[in-house]
Amino acid sequence: MNHQGSAYGLWGIVLIESAFFIVFAFSFTRPKTSRDWRSFGAFSAFIVALFAEMYGFPLTIFLLSGWLAHRYPGVNFLSHESGHLLHALLGLKGDPHLDPFHIVSNVLIVGGLFILTSSWRVLYASQKSQTLATTGPYSYVRHPQYAAFIAIMFGFLLQWPTIPTLLMFPVLVWMYVRLAKTEEKHVQMEFGRIYARYARDVPAFIPHFGSRSREPLFGPE
Repeated sequence: MNHQGSAYGLWGIVLIESAFFIVFAFSFTRPKTSRDWRSFGAFSAFIVALFAEMYGFPLTIFLLSGWLAHRYPGVNFLSHESGHLLHALLGLKGDPHLDPFHIVSNVLIVGGLFILTSSWRVLYASQKSQTLATTGPYSYVRHPQYAAFIAIMFGFLLQWPTIPTLLMFPVLVWMYVRLAKTEEKHVQMEFGRIYARYARDVPAFIPHFGSRSREPLFGPE
């Protein structure tokens, strides 16, 4: 689809898209502590800022309008296609929805959503049985849910980078790393050497070849 006119001011779409991702994230994280709520609130702010610029008001394009007009004369940056800034700034041709950035973006977003759902099923089952979650995504990384959130946000940055979300992304990554370290202290106290062995064999966020935990670990020490 080729949007020749302004593709903004669509606040209904902003509301629907933001609500979908925020409710989806909430249903699989269920924040409990104040730290949980802060990280969830920051993720929600990232999502709202993203879709507000994608369909509501193009703040980044407005702030960079002088530079963009000088460097890219004749480009209508108020069209949806040109709103994909990486596509426009790199001079890529064709449909921006089919360029490499957008394809990788879709893979990261869909993959992140899949990992979130898969992780929640494993975590829910382990909580019911009071055992350590070590199967499914947890056999590859210790914090698959946080890794999934980071993948989703990075995917959106590839697809539709904005000044606010670029500034928020490293802050959110830092918050998730801190939250993961805090959770590990509590799990270490509960499962002792079992968790120590699991943490030794399985990386925190980025899986390594051959690092998958082959055997599930059951029960506390």
